[in-house]
Amino acid sequence: MMQKTGAVPTYRGNPIFGKSVRNLLEGSCCHGYYGYIRVSSRDQNEERQLIALHGKGVENRLIYMDKVSGKDFNRPQYKKLVKKLKPGDLLYIQSIDRLGRNYEELQNQWRILTKEKNVDICVIEMPLLDTRQGKGLMGTFIADLVLQILSFVAQNEREFIRKRQAEGIAAAKAKGVKFGRPPIPLPDNFYPVHKAWRAKKLTLKQAAAAYGMPVGTFYSKAVEFENTT
Repeated sequence: MMQKTGAVPTYRGNPIFGKSVRNLLEGSCCHGYYGYIRVSSRDQNEERQLIALHGKGVENRLIYMDKVSGKDFNRPQYKKLVKKLKPGDLLYIQSIDRLGRNYEELQNQWRILTKEKNVDICVIEMPLLDTRQGKGLMGTFIADLVLQILSFVAQNEREFIRKRQAEGIAAAKAKGVKFGRPPIPLPDNFYPVHKAWRAKKLTLKQAAAAYGMPVGTFYSKAVEFENTT
């Protein structure tokens, strides 16, 4: 027999008395399938990760993407995703390094998602990291062990990449390669204006305005000019 308590129907004379029909339905069939994508920079392509998530049936509206480094979890879209997730939801990621590359923070975020938020996680490229499988002691032990190993590998790879980049930059500098934007050449008539400014016939502001430069730019160019003449 059903009766209304406010606007929410409940069952009397039943072990589930007091639970709303809506909650029962949500608990059994209304969990969300979410996806998370991370690329390290804005010019990297996220297509492979999108294809992997679509292959698992994740809708675009439930995919969150950050274009930032994996060094920490200070990411706007990831934070929104964590707030959105509710117990029983399933989060897909293509590989563990897409979640992050910091060993300790990876372990902590995994604990937050699986233990505090009660969310399941599936790492598509590593079937052993699927919290829906092996809920027993042995399954949990294996998943935790695999997570620790892959987290270590992810951070180690990040440190290796940074080391190789630093070595490459150092080698290039040793060969005379210049990094950054090329310096803007001085205007052809810089000398007379610079001379008038140093002779106090022009103020710094007037001299800078003659070239349409900010005051700070003109001053740095003036110092550079003096050091090379």
